[in-house]
Amino acid sequence: MPCELIIALDATSTQAVTPTLRQLQGTLKWVKVGLEMFTANGPDCVREISDLGFNIFLDLKLHDIPNTVAKAVESVSKLPIQMLTIHTSGGREMMQWAAKAQAQTAPDLMLLGVTVLTSTSAATLNETGVADTPANQVVRLGQLAVESGLRGLVCSPLEIDPLRRILPSDINLVTPGIRPANAQADDQTRIMTPAEAARAGANYLVVGRPIMKAADPVAAARSMLAELPA
Repeated sequence: MPCELIIALDATSTQAVTPTLRQLQGTLKWVKVGLEMFTANGPDCVREISDLGFNIFLDLKLHDIPNTVAKAVESVSKLPIQMLTIHTSGGREMMQWAAKAQAQTAPDLMLLGVTVLTSTSAATLNETGVADTPANQVVRLGQLAVESGLRGLVCSPLEIDPLRRILPSDINLVTPGIRPANAQADDQTRIMTPAEAARAGANYLVVGRPIMKAADPVAAARSMLAELPA
């Protein structure tokens, strides 16, 4: 299965990113709208970016009681989005309710479970009462998410291989923490290059600042795309 690139928007307004997105039209197909932009601009930012011709990965990481998350999935699925995230740490019942709501209201929407954030280290997990490694916790939560009816997961590149060993082949893996070999890690702690993540079995690679902050965003995106298998 081909691996695709998703551009992450780290901004508070669509106006700030629209010029760059217009440059990237025809080069990239996917855009990730995160919590920062969504809370600052509301649903209209999703519609505006969709109108530019991009597929939308809405990364809200929903996490609440089962009924609240299910109702949120129903509400947000009315937007022109193709991916949506919930936190797997919300547990089996929450994920089952969310998956049922998605299946009933937006059958084509890919509901993704966020396992362990790429900024999270073993020390961070331990501070929150999880006495295990990030890799083991990702596998545990990933299995639970698939059992609960989710069709994909968000994980760091370093957990792709262990997940691929235990999960069905049709489960999609979306991986942030992607950086070119010469790029700064920024606030990511578990990273890989695009080529490494693709070889490991990622379906979608999320990249933000290395493209959005590049002097030539189109050249930066094409350089990463050139690393990916056809």
